[in-house]
Amino acid sequence: MISNILELLTLDRKVLRELDVRALMAIIAIVLFGTVNIYSATHLKSGTHYAKAQIVWLVIGLAVTYVILCFDYILLENYAQIFYWASIVLLLINDTIFKNSVVNGAASWIRIGSVGIQPSEFAKLAMIIMLSKKLSDMNLEINNMKNFLTLAGYAALPMALIVIQPDMGMTMVCFFIVLGMFFVAGLDLKVIGGGFAGVAAFIAIIWNLSIMPTYWKNRLISFINPDADELGSGLQLLQSKIGIGSGELLGKGFTKGTQVSGGFIPEAHTDFIFAVVGEEWGFLGALILVLVYGYIIYKFIIIARTSKDIFGSMLTVGIVSSLLFSLLQNIGMTIGLMPITGITLPFMSYGGSSMLTNFMAVAIVLNIGMRRKKINF
Repeated sequence: MISNILELLTLDRKVLRELDVRALMAIIAIVLFGTVNIYSATHLKSGTHYAKAQIVWLVIGLAVTYVILCFDYILLENYAQIFYWASIVLLLINDTIFKNSVVNGAASWIRIGSVGIQPSEFAKLAMIIMLSKKLSDMNLEINNMKNFLTLAGYAALPMALIVIQPDMGMTMVCFFIVLGMFFVAGLDLKVIGGGFAGVAAFIAIIWNLSIMPTYWKNRLISFINPDADELGSGLQLLQSKIGIGSGELLGKGFTKGTQVSGGFIPEAHTDFIFAVVGEEWGFLGALILVLVYGYIIYKFIIIARTSKDIFGSMLTVGIVSSLLFSLLQNIGMTIGLMPITGITLPFMSYGGSSMLTNFMAVAIVLNIGMRRKKINF
C-alpha cells in the first residue's frame, strides 16, 4: 500500500527536467517578500504570528504543488464534472448554512472553530477547469449559439452563487476569467461588447433600485471621490495613497513605514499589502515586484501557446486571466485607479485559502508546461 503511494508520488526524471524552475522560484520569492511585508504590517500588534502562518502556508502550497506535478493534468479533464459540482455544493453550503459568517460585508467563508476556508476560491479554479474541458470538447467552436449558451451557463452558476454572498471582488475576478478565456477562444467581439453593456446595465439597475449592498456603493463612491468621506469610506484609499506616495523612490525602510506601523491603513497585511511595499520599499521596490509578476505571466503565456492540447492551453489562459486581473485590480485599488474590492494580491497578501488555490493553479500550469509538445492551432 505505502509502496504504491510512494510510486504514484514519484516524478519521472524526464518530465521533471521540463519543469520551469525559474517561474517557480520567482513565485517563492514573491511569497517570501510578501511574508516580510506581512510581518512589518502586523508585528507591533501580533508579533510573528501572521508571518509564521504565511510560511506554513508556503510549505503546504509547495507540498500540494509537488503532488499535482506527479499526475498528468489530463486527469483534471477526466474529473472536471466532479470538481465543478463539488465546488457548487460548497458554495450552496456557504450561502445557506454559513450565511452568517460575514467578513467585510460578505458571507464568503465556511468557518469551523478557528479554521476558515473560502469556497469561492476553489469554485473559481473549478470553473476554469470546467470551461476548459467544454471548450476542448467543442474544439473552440464558441460562436455556435448552443455551445456559447452552454459555456455561459457553466460560468453563470458559480458567479450567481458568489454574488449572493455578496462578494463583489470575486465576482469581478470570475467575470474577467471568463472574458479572457472566451476572447482567446475566438468569441465574436460584438458578443463581448454586448456582455460589457449588459454588466453596466445590470449595475445601473441594482443601483437605482437600491438592491446593491450599501458597502458596495460606498466603495464605488470612495473610488470616484475619496475626499467626500475622509474619515469613512474614503479613509482606506486616502491613507494608502499617502503611504505609497511618501515612500518616494527608495522607501522609508523595513518596519519604518509610519502609515503602516501607525495602523492608519486598514487590512494592510491582506488587501492593501501593496501599500506596505510602496511605503517601505518605495517606487523601486514596487517596480521590481511588478516586473517579477510580469516575468511569471510571460512564462505562463508561453506555456499556454505551446500546450499539447486545447484543454491545457485554455486552462492556462484561465489561470493567467485570474492572475493578471487580480494584479491589476489589487494594485489599482491601492493607488486609486480601481474601486476597492476584497481581491488580494496573489502570493503577497496574507491568507490560507488564496495561497493554497494560487499554488494549485500554478502547479497546474507548470504541469501543463512539463508535458507539452508544441502544436499549431
